Amino acid sequence: MAHYAFLDENNIVTEVITGKDENNLDPGVTDWETWYGNFRGQRCLRTSYNTRANAHLLGGVPFRYNFAQIGGSYRDDKDGFVPPKPKDNPSFVLDESNLTWIPPVPYPEGEGEYAWLEQEQRWIPLARLLS
Repeated sequence: MAHYAFLDENNIVTEVITGKDENNLDPGVTDWETWYGNFRGQRCLRTSYNTRANAHLLGGVPFRYNFAQIGGSYRDDKDGFVPPKPKDNPSFVLDESNLTWIPPVPYPEGEGEYAWLEQEQRWIPLARLLS
């Protein structure tokens, strides 16, 4: 089973579908990306369900940085998908190394869990937030 993302003219993902594996070629079909793209009249690119932050969840080879998401985008220069920017975190910046959104302040080192406070632009201990 393979997954494919359809892109609009601005490289925004409009839909993600489950489609034919590249190994499962019908007679006359040599490239499913091209076939689906021609069928829909929209650019179509394969995406990997098991790829997140340029790592493969099952230990395989990462493919196109991230699994495509509706509202996300595709970067030609990186041959990778960027997830949509978190609406609740407008301060987050794009990490170019893995095409994910990260807070502008690094996660605190050491033990414990922390929560990001967008309005204050800082991390606080999760235990303090819950008390």
